[in-house]
Amino acid sequence: MTSDTGTFLIGGDLAVRRLGFGAMHLSAAPGPERAASLAVARRAVELGVTLIDTAHLYGGGANEELLAEALHPYPDGLLVTTKVGVVRSPETGEWGYDSRPAALREQVDHALRRLRVERIELLQLHRIDPETPLADQIGTLAELRTEGKIGRIGLSEVTVAELAAAREVTAIASVQNRYNLLDREHEPVLDACEAAGIAFLPWRPVAWGGAGATAEVAAVAAEAGATPTQVMLAWLLARSPVVLPIPGTSRVAHLEENVAAADVRLTPSQRDRLDRLAATA
Repeated sequence: MTSDTGTFLIGGDLAVRRLGFGAMHLSAAPGPERAASLAVARRAVELGVTLIDTAHLYGGGANEELLAEALHPYPDGLLVTTKVGVVRSPETGEWGYDSRPAALREQVDHALRRLRVERIELLQLHRIDPETPLADQIGTLAELRTEGKIGRIGLSEVTVAELAAAREVTAIASVQNRYNLLDREHEPVLDACEAAGIAFLPWRPVAWGGAGATAEVAAVAAEAGATPTQVMLAWLLARSPVVLPIPGTSRVAHLEENVAAADVRLTPSQRDRLDRLAATA
């Protein structure tokens, strides 16, 4: 549900600004890199970002701890969403899917501790575990929501059929799939989310294709008085009212460029030219 052009109500009641921030690129390594990451996270909030995306996968929880160090106690209106379902094997050190009910419960408890909260307002299943029945995975998250540990449930990298199956178990508030101007493989999923009023968080929202596509984006950017990155983000915001891009960066200057994309307005002609790029990228 959209309240206006700049905000979206996730799950129908949780208001966030539509242009968020993906924390994946923030380094948690000690020293200058960590200090720079803390500065970027804090600057994002200063710029008015109210949706920050992280995951257990990002550093095995180190990214979540970094955000807590930077931002806790969290300001009113800030949503830090995280993801579970991908874990590292203690035996092999390899990452893999694990969404068995007991494993999900343990992962959520760890996320609550790292983020220093009693409830995660939006928790997303990072990937569907092919070895565990979908109803068990979604059902466990629904139980955790009933218990008050989760506010809303989201999915990541799902098909239209998987989204529909999950919604038969419980309400789904968000979907996070790979999607950008030049990579529209999951367009049917976005359309399904729009029809149902489900937030669609495109990861990798900025990407470059062939020379022709790059030239067209650069041309539109010159006309709009914006950067190519801002044009790609502005296109996403114009694509559908349910789209909540989460561009990530480890540099303050790049963050400021991304956030300013919310003020870029593309003309119908420019949007039409950009729409046609998917076929040529």
